[in-house]
Amino acid sequence: MARHLAPASGSLHRLLASRHYPPSSPAPPPGPLLLPKAISPAMAAAMQFPRRRRRDVAAASAAAPAPSSPETEGVAWGKVSAVLFDMDGVLCNSEEPSRQAAVDVFAEMGVEVTVDDFVPFMGTGEANFLGGVARVKGVKDFDPESVKKRFFEIYLDKYAKPNSGIGFPGALELIMECKNAGLKIAVASSADRIKVDANLAAAGLPVSLFDTIVSADAFENLKPAPDIFLAASKNLDVDTNECIVIEDALAGVQAATAAKMRCIAVTTTLDEDVLWQGSPSIIRKNIGDISINDILYGGSNASHSM
Repeated sequence: MARHLAPASGSLHRLLASRHYPPSSPAPPPGPLLLPKAISPAMAAAMQFPRRRRRDVAAASAAAPAPSSPETEGVAWGKVSAVLFDMDGVLCNSEEPSRQAAVDVFAEMGVEVTVDDFVPFMGTGEANFLGGVARVKGVKDFDPESVKKRFFEIYLDKYAKPNSGIGFPGALELIMECKNAGLKIAVASSADRIKVDANLAAAGLPVSLFDTIVSADAFENLKPAPDIFLAASKNLDVDTNECIVIEDALAGVQAATAAKMRCIAVTTTLDEDVLWQGSPSIIRKNIGDISINDILYGGSNASHSM
């Protein structure tokens, strides 16, 4: 029998109770799935967000498109005007900490779970991320809103402190290359805005970098539904066929496909074989392996699904 959650307390409770996070807003002006891979010591060291060198943006932009692979021969990549970044598992190495915070919440309820129990529900929003496991475990009297609130308290307090280094190496560099190439930039996440803001702060990525931020708060249909990506496209005033999505979760890749957007998937959370189920255009290892050439022209020596 699950125990009731302890009431929220302290300043964090007041923050959660008092702040309103709009589902989407312009950034302020400057001022069955396979199990996730375990975090290795090397990956942990990488979370310190070292700088990495990239090819000059202007040179990459001027380069001719790479020859088509056999799978895409005769298929033009097309115009690109915007890049929509998922957050957890793409910009931020936060999928594993999120699962651990969820384990902590269930432990307070007296329910034993593992981080792997949450894998099938990644990328679908916190209510379903937590509620899906509760359904599987047969938790009685499960209150999604109170459990989600407690999840955010634990996550922000233990796992997402500002500038704690959860940004993936290469994330900031790729964002800047895109901006320098004249592309519009968005965060399009199934997470609530409070988590989006916390993760970006923990990764050292100012919200002012982004032309719009779209979060889950007011959407009824989250990924794999296309609603969040369609809203980001509308906010940016860019046609869906000119948007590139970068995703790590199968639900996110499926959402991009449903939105008729090209998608570059990364294997930071799931294996390549799983991601192919969503029909991404390209698969890369992580955001640090995505080049501006991948975004503008479809890359070279890339794995294509077409």
